[in-house]
Amino acid sequence: MLIRFLEQVKRALSIYQANPPIDSLVLYKIRPARVVSIGEKIEIELDGGHSKRVRAKDVELLHPGPLRSLSELAPQQGELTEAWELLEGSETTLKDLAELAFNAFTPATAWAAWQLVAEGLTFTGRPQAIQARTRELVEREQAERAARDAAERDWKAFLERMAAACPAPEDTHRLGEVERLALGQSEHSRILEALGHQQTPGNAHRTLVQVGYWERNHNPYPVRCGAPTQDPDLPVPELPEEDRIDLTHLSAYAIDDEGNQDPDDALSLDGERLWVHVADVAALIDPDSDLEREARARGANLYLPERIVNMLPSAVTDRLGLGLQPVSPALSFGFRCGDAGEIEAIEVCRSWVRVERLSYDVVETQLDTAPFAALRTIANRFRDRRSAQGATSLELPEVSVRVVDGQVVIRPLPRLKSRAMVMDAMLMAGEAAARFCLDQGIPIPFATQPPPENGDEATDLAAMYARRRCFKPTRLSVEPESHAGLGLPLYTRATSPLRRYSDLLVHQQIRAWLGGREPRSAQRIMECSGEADTASIAIRRGERLSNQHWKLLFLRDNPNWKGEGIVVGREDRKVILLLPELAMEARVRVRDEVELNQRLRLAVGEIDVAELTASFRILG
Repeated sequence: MLIRFLEQVKRALSIYQANPPIDSLVLYKIRPARVVSIGEKIEIELDGGHSKRVRAKDVELLHPGPLRSLSELAPQQGELTEAWELLEGSETTLKDLAELAFNAFTPATAWAAWQLVAEGLTFTGRPQAIQARTRELVEREQAERAARDAAERDWKAFLERMAAACPAPEDTHRLGEVERLALGQSEHSRILEALGHQQTPGNAHRTLVQVGYWERNHNPYPVRCGAPTQDPDLPVPELPEEDRIDLTHLSAYAIDDEGNQDPDDALSLDGERLWVHVADVAALIDPDSDLEREARARGANLYLPERIVNMLPSAVTDRLGLGLQPVSPALSFGFRCGDAGEIEAIEVCRSWVRVERLSYDVVETQLDTAPFAALRTIANRFRDRRSAQGATSLELPEVSVRVVDGQVVIRPLPRLKSRAMVMDAMLMAGEAAARFCLDQGIPIPFATQPPPENGDEATDLAAMYARRRCFKPTRLSVEPESHAGLGLPLYTRATSPLRRYSDLLVHQQIRAWLGGREPRSAQRIMECSGEADTASIAIRRGERLSNQHWKLLFLRDNPNWKGEGIVVGREDRKVILLLPELAMEARVRVRDEVELNQRLRLAVGEIDVAELTASFRILG
């Protein structure tokens, strides 16, 4: 009987649904509505007295009425929990639910019952077929809703703390999302979006500093560029037993900047023969060993103002850095520099050397004394030859940027004769190594560079700035070609194996030949060089952006800084300035005409560390 009765009710409701009577209560989308009139379309009244004409299929009958006004749908008090417990797990209708929960089926109780169904916790379905959910489902849903509500409250509280720049310790895991955007590891941040900020690395950087997740001076650029941030943690083998020529009787000098931590080259003079000793790194780093693959994956040391990230474990430098031990193993390049500056009588050997470490500043005061006067004479002959062969000397501003006890120290690098002398000695060793390998048929990566498109000589700063842009980057090739910028017909990098992979690769090839072993093939050399060169792109970019970062921090902390800018170019209504004191480039809008190489007094404008931008204003 009960089943037959329910079927009759369903049929009646379906008739009403097809043609709901005037003054009936219907559901329009999720809102209650009263049927006002029936024609081709049904006119309904919504909350607020608004009328709307809709199709019959757009509404669903909840109660046949009469409903004179939607204001009659007042909240109802009933036995809701008891009704659910009685019906748990079964199916019912809206009418039965209303009568069971509220002891009456009126428009008001029908709407109250429907709201219970629409809530979706204890009941689900449509007016004609309502399911009473089981206790297990209800309890699970209650737990999920409680969890969602708690999460929403937690999220709102977190955003309030972020807006006040007072995050709690438990917020750290959330801020990792912002950090990933700041480091270029993702493109989106729900947190920045919720705070109303554009989702950019700069905004993420700024937010992390504001809330104290990052320190005020935090440098994100090594990680953002994909550069390594820790030294390799690999075991270092012992130095092998092998024959070495004893050159400890020669005075050898490792000349570098004060505080240099990886001395990998030194100079000796033996009569007319110049020796360039280089740390014998390849003695410990075998081809395709774990250490070699790690060095190849890095490409070079990462030199940051705040620290150095080494290409090789620090133990390698401790053992092989020239002058760090009483006697050091070296790969020594001996040669003579002829009267016309040509390199001749080349010799390469494994050696023992005794090295004294000196700074450029110290040697600068001793250039007129032995042995530096003779070394300088040799270097000058070599430089004259390079100049005659088209070498380009661009004397653009250079500075040393260091972080000392948390303070940024920027020191211009003077044009020291001692520095030029050592540079030419290293270039001589590079040419000697290249010629030796070419003569012996040893495949190595030659450093080559085509001539610039503009061959005009640069004699002033603006011309040097323009000429630098004419050069293409140095590239590595197993084919021996010239290096136009250096003015050398043949050259390879061979004097910095502690800090640059291509130099280590040259040493490994030479040592293989010296030991009677087969060097790597030319194809393998290019493969290894290509891998390291790709890796070093991240290193160079990380260094460049890090230097810019710390320079901006220096200007931020010195808002009254004033200095000189030299006009080196023009762009629309702006001029390009080089700031020698900072080795920094700036673009400044000018009203009056200015000339190239004109000097302008500047003051700091706005500094945006997060966006890596600075503005300057012209004084006077």
